[in-house]
Amino acid sequence: MNKTILSIAALFGFLAVLIGAFGAHGLKELLPEENLITFETGVRYQMYHAIVLLFLGITDIFREKTKRILFYFFVIGVLLFSGSIYGLATNELSGFDFKKIGFITPIGGSLLIIGWGIMFYNFIKLKNK
Repeated sequence: MNKTILSIAALFGFLAVLIGAFGAHGLKELLPEENLITFETGVRYQMYHAIVLLFLGITDIFREKTKRILFYFFVIGVLLFSGSIYGLATNELSGFDFKKIGFITPIGGSLLIIGWGIMFYNFIKLKNK
């Protein structure tokens, strides 16, 4: 499981830098400032969770089951949250109306929040050595 977590973490980080550069340079002339800021929010949250996944992949303080649960909450949360943010921010450039599926943004955000809550709960349960 650690190899999978670390691989996805690296992929998310790689894509966050790539997508962020595309947004900063490729979309600068095409989108209003407000949309660029929204796009950047998606990139930022994706990178935050790439870093969290790196931590998750190298730590041994969680049981395998907990790691798997956190992995899925964070991965699906990022895909829904950041993915929908990218679509909504670039909606004007697409033939698809991402506003129709905008409801998945808070679902993704909720999954991220739940993941952090599970992590917090597991930290509280740790025994002092």
